[in-house]
Amino acid sequence: MLLIATLSFTFSGKAGEIIRSEEESFKIEVVAEGLKNPWGAVKLPDGRFLITERRGTLRLVENGKLVEEPIKNVPQVLAQGQGGLLDIELHPEYEKNGWIYLAFSKPMEDRSLTSIVRARLQGSELVDLETIFDVKEDYTKGGIHFGCRMEFDRQGFLYFSIGDRGDKTTPENRAQRLDHVAGKIHRIHDDGRIPEDNPFVKTEGARPSIWSYGNRNAQGLKFQPGTDLLWETEHGPRGGDELNLIKKGLNYGWPVVTYGTNYSGVPITDLREKEGMEPPVIHWTPSIAASGLDFYVGDKFPKWQGQAFAGGLAHQKIIRLVLDQNHKVTIRKYFWRNKAASGISVVLMMGFFMSCMMNRAA
Repeated sequence: MLLIATLSFTFSGKAGEIIRSEEESFKIEVVAEGLKNPWGAVKLPDGRFLITERRGTLRLVENGKLVEEPIKNVPQVLAQGQGGLLDIELHPEYEKNGWIYLAFSKPMEDRSLTSIVRARLQGSELVDLETIFDVKEDYTKGGIHFGCRMEFDRQGFLYFSIGDRGDKTTPENRAQRLDHVAGKIHRIHDDGRIPEDNPFVKTEGARPSIWSYGNRNAQGLKFQPGTDLLWETEHGPRGGDELNLIKKGLNYGWPVVTYGTNYSGVPITDLREKEGMEPPVIHWTPSIAASGLDFYVGDKFPKWQGQAFAGGLAHQKIIRLVLDQNHKVTIRKYFWRNKAASGISVVLMMGFFMSCMMNRAA
């Protein structure tokens, strides 16, 4: 049986204990302990793990142990609020070119923004570091809604999310502006070049990397295996978390349409739908605090084959989603809840890393 991996948190039951869900049974394995605010993780071809810590450190797990010294030459990050060292992703041809991608909140004087670099791992340090996305004109104040999840498609394009940076909940929000990178899903070449077929390349004043807009703060982003369907989970405000199918050039509505309200309880809008704006496939009210998203592909759990698993930071939940051929959710179940968990280490990693391991270790 596959041991579904998790990081740096306690759980109901002992390591190795069988947990029985509705369709399959599984075990839990602690991959590493001693991490501080882990955010993203990848498994290297040799079996080691690279794990980002939000404070700005990149850690290596080798032979089941956390290497004491962090990886050197990691870019400086703004580890404030929701910002810091965020996602990590391997190039689809990593075994040939060695490229590792890092997303982080980059400081610039009193402002910051999500930036992306790539580098190679040589021993215990990063080398050949290149910045591939950094729009200095769009740096803003504040420490929230940086995104950022990264995902490659089958053609080698890199997609990634940037949140609206906590902008005002009016139609003037940055997520509705094509001249700003915030509140969007972006698409670039693996070296940062802009694809010629991006939807707003020829739109005057628009940021050419934009693939979709009106996305509040996406932290789940995953292609459905064997397809070109890009699924996304994003945080709503108070309620209104969303599962979206991301399509080229579409407007997903935030904050003109939403199922959520302001945290104060004051309504943002009375609109749930509007012509020209894409509705969510499903929404969660109250919020699950959407985090990672992945699909199960493997032979260990046949009843889960092709199903999606979404992480929820609120109550540390993982939600199993069954999608039909019309891209509708036919089953939505709370697959597992970590009742004993506490702390930011749990909530940042739980949805992403557990579902990641189900997909990649199977």
